[in-house]
Amino acid sequence: MGGSDDRPGPGKAPPKPFTVHEGQRQIRSFVLRQGRFTPAQQRAFDEAWPRFGIDYTGEPRDFDALFGRPAPKVMEIGFGNGEALRFAARQDPSRDYIGLEVHAPGVGRLLNALSDDGSDHVRIYHHDAVEVLEREVADGTLDEIRIYFPDPWHKKRHHKRRLVQRPFADLLVRKLRDDGRLHLATDWQEYAEHMWDVLDATPGLRNRAGMRGAVPRPAWRPQTHFETRGQKLGHGVWDLLYDRVDAT
Repeated sequence: MGGSDDRPGPGKAPPKPFTVHEGQRQIRSFVLRQGRFTPAQQRAFDEAWPRFGIDYTGEPRDFDALFGRPAPKVMEIGFGNGEALRFAARQDPSRDYIGLEVHAPGVGRLLNALSDDGSDHVRIYHHDAVEVLEREVADGTLDEIRIYFPDPWHKKRHHKRRLVQRPFADLLVRKLRDDGRLHLATDWQEYAEHMWDVLDATPGLRNRAGMRGAVPRPAWRPQTHFETRGQKLGHGVWDLLYDRVDAT
């Protein structure tokens, strides 16, 4: 579990995965794959983290105070290299953006990008999403949650590791405000089918495209290089858009 400072550095161990209990088994919200951590990314942690980073404390967070204003809050879970989060923040300075990512190289890259942009309406957690949502985000806080291209865990024996499971979906519903929005994207059809199985059956969520429906890529999600390459090869991409509704 995380402490008040889980940033990587020389000699520091990476944070351990947090788990959600479901019956007698546990769902890992991530599996750590750090990758290469460059000196430039380390400098980003050293120099930009105090400006853009949020140190996990395990206590409820006043995000209006953190950003210095009351504004709608958008959270992206697993932002990867930060391309989509950076794009959204540059296009929409009226809302505050909160990014969560456990892989240090991607966090470092985004910290450098935010420094270049001067995007003071963005903050980043380098911590597990489930633990942050459970302990630092009050219910009804978020206007939108985005989850783009989560690991599909292709092999059947690994499906239990997928992020989108019913307990996690119920958690997302709690954290969204009434009429809030949940946006997911995947380039793996079998995972899209799995998402529909889970989310279309989750009380408090309504699929904007109808049961087992997807929407065209919204303007607020940029098309990535890998997505463009995949589409040229005939691969599909599914954008799933859900509205938070009264579950009664």
